[in-house]
Amino acid sequence: MQDKKELRKKAKKIRNSLDVQQISEKIVENVLNLEIYKKSKHIMIFYPLSHEVNLLKLTQDDSKQFYLPKVKGEDLLICPYKHGDELTISKFKTKEPTTNPVDYSLLDIIFVPAMMADKNLHRLGYGGGFYDKFFAKNLNKSTNAKKIVAIANALVVEELPSESFDAKIDMVVTEFTR
Repeated sequence: MQDKKELRKKAKKIRNSLDVQQISEKIVENVLNLEIYKKSKHIMIFYPLSHEVNLLKLTQDDSKQFYLPKVKGEDLLICPYKHGDELTISKFKTKEPTTNPVDYSLLDIIFVPAMMADKNLHRLGYGGGFYDKFFAKNLNKSTNAKKIVAIANALVVEELPSESFDAKIDMVVTEFTR
């Protein structure tokens, strides 16, 4: 099995060859049809980097409250976000909200960024460990938030290497999910 560093290189190459806009539209459509999404009120997404699935269209639904992550030191903060809100550029070159953080326990769904995912519900992140640390620190029995990776089907593989600190996700949504 390839190591994580090699898999990240492979994922970047695959992502660069995809029509991420078209894939994102199909994934958003599939998310809207998920029963868990329909029942959820508090949803954390991520602001997409280039070649990442773009879920921002979901934020046009005024019946739900959306949140974006903000990095502070080694922690992820959960900050409210409404379509069109002011954003700042982080040291990682990602867009982050300027709103004040809220308690993670109100979240119903957390869309987790990933470079790849596998059929055993493991994800390959970017290597910083922010989400894994966040999950280890915060997601315990006090919340039922579902961890979902929305990703192009071309980036779903049979098996990824995983370590004890790698948090499993609850679901993978692709452009082919029904």
